[in-house]
Amino acid sequence: MTGLQDRAAELRRLHESPEILQVVNVWDVASTRVIADLPETRALATASHSIAASYGYEDGEHIPLDLMIQAVGRIAAATDLPVSADLERGYGDPGATIRRAIGVGIVGANLEDQRRPFDQAVAAVRAAIAGAQAEGVAFVLNARTDVFLGDDPRPDDEKARDAIERGRAFLDEGATCVFVPGKLDERTVEQLVGGLGPQKLSVIGAPGSLAPARLQELGVARMSYGPWTQRVALTALQDAASALYAGGALPSGTRALN
Repeated sequence: MTGLQDRAAELRRLHESPEILQVVNVWDVASTRVIADLPETRALATASHSIAASYGYEDGEHIPLDLMIQAVGRIAAATDLPVSADLERGYGDPGATIRRAIGVGIVGANLEDQRRPFDQAVAAVRAAIAGAQAEGVAFVLNARTDVFLGDDPRPDDEKARDAIERGRAFLDEGATCVFVPGKLDERTVEQLVGGLGPQKLSVIGAPGSLAPARLQELGVARMSYGPWTQRVALTALQDAASALYAGGALPSGTRALN
């Protein structure tokens, strides 16, 4: 699978399939190749937090857009699989940012609302979809709402209603699915799927999250892992270094993967 349109169509099909799409987030060419080589991998997603950290930047659009586009482009060029990029809020111009991402081989993206006012959040999704349409690509937009993040004191039921209202508006503008990060319990996932529809909800996996098999039964389209995959890798690196400093040896079974 090498054509941009083919990769975009395959990514959309994977989101619409009843089988949950698990995307293990990557942050550079080495991590991309390691994950892409696994036979279970069907698509890849970048993590903005992880890419920013690898260049010494804080998350939240502190990394320059040119550098982010270069990074996701190198990832897309390292695999024939579809790649979705985490493009945060769109760097001030979601439409133009999506067009630049498509130009380096990206066929899907996350776009955050960061709990902006409703009309602004919807307008950003509209601009992103318009940018993709201008490039003639059936782009897969994973429109994210952050209502379950931060210090919002509202009950979960109220936050779920807010996420559904925003999500429906995002879907009406052409988003493929709605990303609701946060540690969601089963009841909340059921509410969100009920309000958005089957294969329209995207969630994040973190320690203690519902298992992918159960999320699939509930009608979730996609599960990604954000910065957690880089944290796993760095935890293993730090633990190995501690063992070496203590007089130990490299872990047995260590493989040459790049």
